[in-house]
Amino acid sequence: MLIAKVVGTTISTVKDPALEGRKLLILRQTDERGEVFGKPYVAVDTLDAGIGDLVLTAHGSSGRQTDLTRNSPVDAVIMAVIDHMVVEGEVVYRKEPWRVS
Repeated sequence: MLIAKVVGTTISTVKDPALEGRKLLILRQTDERGEVFGKPYVAVDTLDAGIGDLVLTAHGSSGRQTDLTRNSPVDAVIMAVIDHMVVEGEVVYRKEPWRVS
């Protein structure tokens, strides 16, 4: 599993039928404090994550083990949205509560 930040979305009108109806998000891996690094990559979103969310991702054959991605041509899948992270006793990330304006 990797920690990543959702940095964007992508739309593909022509894709493998197994991916029809699946949201594809652009991610960048983060360190344990939520700082992004590395190249962006695309993952299938199984949980309705949004831009700015920190998420846990599974890759390779593990990414094909969810009910929504089984037998799909998937290399990365969002399998959890992180609510908060604590590193060495310090809260380093806390998701802002959703607010209705």
